[in-house]
Amino acid sequence: MIALLLAGAAAGFAGGLFGIGGGFVVVPALVFLLPLLGASPEQTAHVAVGTSLATIIFTSIRATMSHAKRQAVDFEVLRGWAPWVVLGTALGTWIAYYISGSGLALIFAIGVLAFAVYFLLPDRFAVPVFAAMPAGVPRAGLAGALGAFSALLGIGGGTLTTLTMTVCGAPIHRAIGTAGGMGAIIAIPGTIGFILIGLGETGLPWGSLGFVNLPAAAAIIVTSVIVAPLGVAAAHKMPPALLRRVFGIYLIVVGVTMIAKF
Repeated sequence: MIALLLAGAAAGFAGGLFGIGGGFVVVPALVFLLPLLGASPEQTAHVAVGTSLATIIFTSIRATMSHAKRQAVDFEVLRGWAPWVVLGTALGTWIAYYISGSGLALIFAIGVLAFAVYFLLPDRFAVPVFAAMPAGVPRAGLAGALGAFSALLGIGGGTLTTLTMTVCGAPIHRAIGTAGGMGAIIAIPGTIGFILIGLGETGLPWGSLGFVNLPAAAAIIVTSVIVAPLGVAAAHKMPPALLRRVFGIYLIVVGVTMIAKF
């Protein structure tokens, strides 16, 4: 229980600081802790991803509220992207059902290593390339891919949202604030989807509703919601380049560990 509370605190701080939902912290922690609650090896990755999405709902909403008080959330972007993100999330959840536990863990590990590059080289992705956010078909395709990829990894899509907005000229703090809201848009349908596809499955840990473990989610949510505003405050008070690189190193360790475990 203490480990879950600590994971929640780390996820909440990371969510507020980087505009991510905390899935990169929560999923690895759950992969190692869920077997203690009775999860079978085949179901561990699915329950970790589903539970992570459930925690992101609360972390993202809390972080977004804090960013909104600082006028750092672009609600127009959230409204325009939401329908396509939801559709993509549904697609990603459906795909996850047909992937084995080890396959899902491998996808997570590869995704983590790819995102590590972004965090280790933040300056490379902070230079505006486009004058505005994409619209029309490009927006639909990018938003759908964002939702699908995030659902498969159990993350809030904050990293991709922040990356997209910064290369389209948005200030970094506004991009981070908006990314938190995108996390909630992804996590709500994603959580519902993982509950539904997990109903009736065997080998689930105690206290699970589908592929969402309620006791683990509750423990993580408690501390993540409390700590998230601290991450927001840190994001607005200090240049995050060094912390991004440290987080990038953490992601490399996580990715390699996940590959070795499965």
